[in-house]
Amino acid sequence: MKLSLGPLLYYWPRQSVLDFYADIADSSVDIVHLGETVCSRRHELRLDDWLEVAAMLADAGKEAVLCTQSLIESESDLKPLRRLCAQTRFRVEANDMGAVRLLAEAGRRDWIAGPTLNIFNPHTLDLMVDAGATRWVVAPEMSGSQLTGLRNARPSAIETEVFVYGRLPLAHSARCFTARHYNLQKDTCEFRCLGISDGLRLSTRDGEPFLTLNGVQTQSARVHNLLADLPSLANSAEILRISPQGSHTREIVELFRAALDARQTPKTAFDASLTLMPDAPCNGFWHGKPGVDQLVSA
Repeated sequence: MKLSLGPLLYYWPRQSVLDFYADIADSSVDIVHLGETVCSRRHELRLDDWLEVAAMLADAGKEAVLCTQSLIESESDLKPLRRLCAQTRFRVEANDMGAVRLLAEAGRRDWIAGPTLNIFNPHTLDLMVDAGATRWVVAPEMSGSQLTGLRNARPSAIETEVFVYGRLPLAHSARCFTARHYNLQKDTCEFRCLGISDGLRLSTRDGEPFLTLNGVQTQSARVHNLLADLPSLANSAEILRISPQGSHTREIVELFRAALDARQTPKTAFDASLTLMPDAPCNGFWHGKPGVDQLVSA
């Protein structure tokens, strides 16, 4: 089973991003997803920079994938999308239907259907396969039993990738909640999310962690962690996705690899991950329960 690193969801300074991927090049991850998927105003790295990072990772033996933005709002968003989909050296992960159309019209038969396409039934998956998708990323809200049923009914061979670690990306909005937190308008946000390595915690009036604000993206406060659930993933996916966090990402990757290689038990690896997480764990969605729940796994 392969390990993949999802796209960086936060806005880090340019040098921090470059240093991060230089370290990942020497890690146990097999696939690295690159690009800005959250907000078009984040410009520390542009497409040419991402292409250079992708080339570096490819030279290190990784599969580099370029990801499209999840929420397209204007012509200025479409221009880099068209350019990204037009390049042919690296595979593309489509995160909105506009990208799907561009890739299908270009005759690409190697692209990836991203998690924000919200594929929940075999008919939708069949449409993606017909359009040229050869891999799909399961929406984090889907339970293990739902995934099993969909895979049993899938129309044809297609790789499945499951989100197994990271804050759950719950929604995207035209409004920037980070800017609103600082009483700023979205178009004059002063790039306040730059350097906030794991988003802004939003708590209830009782002080309980509730959500995480990440610009136009809303995430869970808790961290989705399926390390202890690896036995139930054995027949559910070919690829496991880990989402980057502000620190200890590589250590998390290595714990997953150690558990997959049977050098540690999943439970031991899960216990070791707890001190490396930015918040408490959860795995409810995988078990068909509220996502915030943490269920004991065998």
